[in-house]
Order: sequence, then structure tokens, then C-alpha cells
Amino acid sequence: MDKLIENKAYKELIENIGSAFNKAKSKIISAINVEMIDTYWEIGKNIIEFEQKGKLKAEYGSKLLLRISKDLKLKYGKGFSRSNLSYMRQFYIKYPNRETVSHKLTWSHYFELLKVEDDLAREFYQNQAIKENWTVRELKRQKKTGLFHRIALSKNKEKILDLSKQGQVIKSEEDLTKDPYVFEFLGIPENYEYTESDIENAIISNLQNFLLELGKGFAFIGRQQRITLNNRHYKVDLVFYHTRLKCYVLIDLKIGEVEYEHIGQMKLYLGYYEKEINDENDNQPIGIILSEEKDDIMVEYAMLNDNAKLIVSKYQLFLPNVNELKNKVKEIIDK
Repeated sequence: MDKLIENKAYKELIENIGSAFNKAKSKIISAINVEMIDTYWEIGKNIIEFEQKGKLKAEYGSKLLLRISKDLKLKYGKGFSRSNLSYMRQFYIKYPNRETVSHKLTWSHYFELLKVEDDLAREFYQNQAIKENWTVRELKRQKKTGLFHRIALSKNKEKILDLSKQGQVIKSEEDLTKDPYVFEFLGIPENYEYTESDIENAIISNLQNFLLELGKGFAFIGRQQRITLNNRHYKVDLVFYHTRLKCYVLIDLKIGEVEYEHIGQMKLYLGYYEKEINDENDNQPIGIILSEEKDDIMVEYAMLNDNAKLIVSKYQLFLPNVNELKNKVKEIIDK
């Protein structure tokens, strides 16, 4: 019997059984999710139609949910709290066309999406969650850090509307821009006198979250990548490869304000990578300088009439004021 257990064919048998079990389990979970989402949408529809037929005012609508909750809990048990019913009702209001509801997301995803009041932002987060296969936890973080509004600030009204409908489509270096990037996941205390090295070390320790903040398509190459020219050594803080844009992405971290010299240094790095590192299948490399502060006019002049693909963005180690971001985006759309 022991020889049988050590047999290669037997081990493959165990693997095959496990694979079949997990596949079936995944299908069952997926089927349950589809039924749950459709059922909750249907419940919301029934509540809204009842309210409309009875022409109930808002105050009566609130009492109705409480009464429905009590009766359903008595008859069917848990799952019909007033709060849950309120979200099911809201689910139908925000998604009256069942075709716009994606079964690629779970009810927990929609529960989070329904908390987003702005329709454009909600549509963006839904599309992005589907595209990038976000977990509920990742969706929560991107909402909390105002991802939609940070990206939207660099666009005009038409591009903001496209962003909400299509999600973030990476076609050029401009699509990588977020201002600011938010690195609250690094856990650096607010009153701590940190160095660039501290931030870099924290990023490496939280690489998965850092890649999520950068966006989809980034593959980590290395840190402190050395460049040698005329017997002088330079080091690029972080190097990635973007699988969609097919190019190297070089990132330099700066504490305080970005200076002209920092831009010149990044151009040196980009030139070196284009001439020495790129192969025939690689596109022009992209440089991203992340600083705590930046002078937009200085950056504009430093890069005037320059074909280098270089982005200068601010970063924050703490959550941005999302309401201020929302108001700025609203101003762009209203104009």
C-alpha cells in the first residue's frame, strides 16, 4: 500500500481529483452568485413597483422597508434586514436595465459600488473592477483613495465621460498619470522623518499594493538599477516593464519638490535605456518622477519641445481629500 501511495500515477490521481473538485466548486460558487444578484435585483424591482403603484411618499417608503423586513424575517429568516432591503431597492434604481448588471462581479462588489453617489464614478469603478479582476478589498481601496477623480483631473470633459464608460484604457504614457499617487498602504507615520530609501524599502515590502496603485500591466524588474557612463555610476530607484505598452518604465522617488536637475537626470536614464537596454521589440521607455511637491510651470518649461516620455506626478503617503477631488472634477464637467 505504501508503494502505491508513493507511485507517480497515484499522485497524479490525487491531483486530478483535486482539480475536478475545485473546478466544480468554482462553478457552483459562480452559479450561486448569478442567482443571488438576479434575485436581489428582482426584489428591488418589486419594492419600487409597489411604491410607484401606491404613490408612496419618502417617509412612507422608509416605513415600508421596515415592515417588509419584519415580515420576511418571520417567514424566511435572516438576510432581510432593513439595510439589505434598502440596498436591493437602490440596486434596481441604479441598474434599472438588467443587461447592465455584470455577473463577473459579486453582490459584495455591488454593495460597495452602490455606496458611490456619483454615477460617472460608479460606472468607472464597475468597469475597472471587471477589467482588472479586483477583489472587494481592492475595490474598497481604490474608492477610498479617489482613483477615478485623481485620473479624471488630468482630462477634459469628453475624456472624463469616456473614462467612466470604458474604464482606464492604457494606450500611451499619458494614461499612466495619476496626480497624486497615494501610498497610504506603506504605513509610514505622519510625523516620521523618512528618507527616499525608507519609501523605497516600504514599496518593495508592499510591492503588490504598489503595483495596484500604478495600474495594470506593470512587471517589476528591479530596484537601484545601475547605469555606468564615463566611469560614473547612477542608480534608477525602481524599474518596471509595462506589458501593454511594451516598454521599460523608470521611476525615481524624490522627497520635497522636484527640481530641474531631477528632470535632466531622468532624461539621461531614458536615453541610456533606449540606446543600451531596449531591443528591437521595445518601445521608447517612460520615466516617472514621483515627488511630494512640484511646480507645474517649471516642469512645463523643463520639458518644452522635448520628445522624452516623462511624467512628473506628486505622491502622498496619506489619503487625499476625496471631496476636494470630486469638486475639482465637477468643475471640469460643469464647464
